[in-house]
Amino acid sequence: MRIPLGILMAWSLLAQPASAQAQVQITMGLPVVLPPMVAVQPGVQVVSELDEEVYFVDGWYWVRRGPHWYRTHDHRGQWVWVVPARVPVRLVRIPPGRYRRLHRRDWKETRRERKQRERAERKYWNEREKAEPAAWKEGKGKRRGHDRDD
Repeated sequence: MRIPLGILMAWSLLAQPASAQAQVQITMGLPVVLPPMVAVQPGVQVVSELDEEVYFVDGWYWVRRGPHWYRTHDHRGQWVWVVPARVPVRLVRIPPGRYRRLHRRDWKETRRERKQRERAERKYWNEREKAEPAAWKEGKGKRRGHDRDD
């Protein structure tokens, strides 16, 4: 009993295990034109005035839904689930909900606080510099061995 070669080849192809490739896609209810973005860390921007935290990092929009992360190049396109190892570390370290409903006025307050802190640091270092002994500044207070070869 001879089995035609074509049937045998077709049967062998069907017997091959199918390569499964799972790709989860979700749709976000984002506006067509996004509100302005606010830089919250170096290289990390957040879309302001949304109930959902939408980050923009290295040309990708990122969204966290529970323990899962999704990304897309165009916020109006399809969002694709990302393996946790591929999510930028600086995004993973941001606590969930920290920048939800971030308004520009809130960011201005945060900037104001940062400027106050920087002013206080400058004041501290200026006062510390003034408090140093004058002899040390003039070079007379150098310790033995710091500028000599003996």
